[in-house]
Amino acid sequence: MSDIVLQCVGLHKSFGGVVAVDDMSLSVERGKITGLIGPNGAGKSTLFNLIAGVYKNEKGSIKLFGKTVDKLRPWQIARLGVARTFQLSRELSRMTVLENLMLAPKMQLGENFFSNFMYPEKIKKQEKENYDQANLILEKVKLSQVRDHYSSDLSGGQKKLLELARALMIDPELILLDEPGAGVNPVLMDLLLETIKDLNVKTGKTFLVVEHDMELISKLCHHVVVMAEGSFLTEGRFEQVTHDPKVMEAYLGNSDA
Repeated sequence: MSDIVLQCVGLHKSFGGVVAVDDMSLSVERGKITGLIGPNGAGKSTLFNLIAGVYKNEKGSIKLFGKTVDKLRPWQIARLGVARTFQLSRELSRMTVLENLMLAPKMQLGENFFSNFMYPEKIKKQEKENYDQANLILEKVKLSQVRDHYSSDLSGGQKKLLELARALMIDPELILLDEPGAGVNPVLMDLLLETIKDLNVKTGKTFLVVEHDMELISKLCHHVVVMAEGSFLTEGRFEQVTHDPKVMEAYLGNSDA
């Protein structure tokens, strides 16, 4: 169990009379890139929001790094070592790319008013460390050349890279990627894939990826979990699940109907 970073068991979430997640379970293994796929309306985004603490699950349990987190808020889950990106980029548009990253690290001394008077040298040292780390990450995701540009001026693909870079600033153990390929052109898509793989291989980062682009999933993921109608359908290697009759029926409907 020490190799399981995330374990969801029997999760349930409804909105009024609509059940979005129904008895859903999955596990994410440490150091792996796990894909989460399913047809539109399968409940993937709701499941992500349950894991991130945005929604509270009504049944079942969520464990991160062996700790039950059902009652924790999003910022508390982030402090455990979980970062999350969004399908629609949420950059701070009136700040530069570098400034977006500099805001991300947790527990910054300078955020406390009195600390600025009590520990000025510590704050200066921490800000220098964050500045150096931000530049290293921007270099890794190939955004160094636009570090002083307003984030609103970036292309869709660059904004996705910025989201990933900002997530890396908190040095997470688990990164939740919500449709990282949406709106990204082929050139930047290759860069995004290369960056995620590099992070996985060289730093051991664990990823859970929601994505509709099956080519991206096939190139990126070690293991794939399939949802349908809010529930677990099947799991396995990409080639296995995409040739499973249950999966084809979920995507295409019953051919006998």
